[in-house]
Amino acid sequence: MAHAVNVQRMSTMLLKTLRDDPADAETASHKLLVRAGYVRRTSAGIWSWLPLGKKVLDNVSRIVREEMDAIGAQEVLLPALLPREAYETSGRWDEYGDLLFRLKDRKGADYLLGPTHEEIFTLTVKDQCTSYKDLPVIVYQIQTKYRDEARPRSGVLRGREFQMKDSYSFDTTDEGLAESYRLHREAYTRIFERLGLDYRIVSAVSGAMGGSASEEFLAPAAAGEDTFVDCPACDYAANTEAVTFHAEPGEDAAAHGPVEELDTPDTPTIETLAAHLGVPASATLKNLLVTVDGEITAVGVPGNREVDLGKLSEHLAPATVELVTAEDFANRPDLVRGYVGPQGMAGKALRYIADPRVAPGTAWITGANKADTHARNVVCGRDFQVDEYLDVVVVQPGDPCPACGAGIALDRAIEIGHIFQLGRKYADAFELDVLGQQGKPVRVTMGSYGIGVSRAVAALAEQTHDEAGLCWPREVAPADVHIVAAGKALQNELALELAERLGAMGVRVLVDDRAGVSPGVKFTDAELIGIPAILVVGRGAANGVVELKDRRTNEREELPIDEAVARLNV
Repeated sequence: MAHAVNVQRMSTMLLKTLRDDPADAETASHKLLVRAGYVRRTSAGIWSWLPLGKKVLDNVSRIVREEMDAIGAQEVLLPALLPREAYETSGRWDEYGDLLFRLKDRKGADYLLGPTHEEIFTLTVKDQCTSYKDLPVIVYQIQTKYRDEARPRSGVLRGREFQMKDSYSFDTTDEGLAESYRLHREAYTRIFERLGLDYRIVSAVSGAMGGSASEEFLAPAAAGEDTFVDCPACDYAANTEAVTFHAEPGEDAAAHGPVEELDTPDTPTIETLAAHLGVPASATLKNLLVTVDGEITAVGVPGNREVDLGKLSEHLAPATVELVTAEDFANRPDLVRGYVGPQGMAGKALRYIADPRVAPGTAWITGANKADTHARNVVCGRDFQVDEYLDVVVVQPGDPCPACGAGIALDRAIEIGHIFQLGRKYADAFELDVLGQQGKPVRVTMGSYGIGVSRAVAALAEQTHDEAGLCWPREVAPADVHIVAAGKALQNELALELAERLGAMGVRVLVDDRAGVSPGVKFTDAELIGIPAILVVGRGAANGVVELKDRRTNEREELPIDEAVARLNV
């Protein structure tokens, strides 16, 4: 039987709902997208999008496209299978490490599956644009990306294959780049508002991506893997790695007595040391040893704080930062494990990085560089020198807000977008120049802007679901109305007639016309699937009355059929 193009019939649809959560599912989006028949797991971190899921994914992509096109961006589609050479030129063939899917063709040439496409976009523009008259230009794609995540989890939130919109701006001046960045920032706010996402724009660090300005768009959610700082007293918000602490002015070193060695057997940790001496952990200085591109480096922080290795890595990018190993200690007998102190660094040719809280003039209890021995009154600037100050501690609730000084709060969130002013990192690597107005070559400056399209689907599911199931905003939902035929043949026939009538008006309809399925199961599935309006064709239909339910508020109303149709035709 032919039917309106806007009508989907559950009796013929590739759709199987599940009563129970998947055994490996931990997040609400993972559970509900599988149970409601939107996605199915193909392999670890690899997902198949079924008809309902594909419609939601396409709706998110449509909104992204419309807003990108509105700022003059041009869509392309670049290959996912990419040659090694471009990524070797940028250095990322090695930098990406195990995250890259690498493969060889039959002739032995190396390829990768694209994790992101800065290199190929740069080469594309280099091929197409030769003069300043060709710029500025913004180019984007919505495409599948591949990253070999060590622990893919949370369904489509962290997969090894995922849909992403990545765009790149190309300008001849820094002022032009700032304008392209502004256009993207405004487009992103419109995209996420149209999607119905609750989001925050937070300051971020550029890290290995390079560039000057960097902001993330985060969707607050308990399932989020990102932690961000939110100040309840002002509008400050930032990725924890971007939070900076402004140290108080240094103290007078003369106020402290001379260094005094202490016998501290069996105290290799801050906890054991503080307990042994009866002092707070904050009075001690923790010295964490790491390797930076293989060179041992010491990082000093107050003993009551932890070093944020992610933050440290971002500060030192693109260098590789790793914790020292037992082998590293074996090669350096002058470093006494558990008893390292900065006052011995100068003669050991070790770089010493410290958190700003280790300010000049502050005195500490720290390792004496001898087994079972610590030292008191070790003063920064007098007894040891700091080579570089970096804010590297794990942020804690109550830390002072960098903007207003009030105590900050920490929240979980899902990263849904990220915008960078890349600058000339890739333009330099690929010698992307155009002929300038003065007749001389001008090096192009770039911006990079990403949106996780498939991740946005999961973020919406996380933010909008309730105990019964999914609750999609209308613009991304797979249909506008879910018609449930609750009864015998008469109700089923009327439900199909209403579906065709609404579909002809342009309303997107999912109609549950399954035979032999009880009304209770149909109602449960309708709530699980989460289409914004549910139209129940039950016993009252014989008298021209149907029930209209708002899935997001769960408000119900009995209406004459024509009035219900008019309500839905918006």
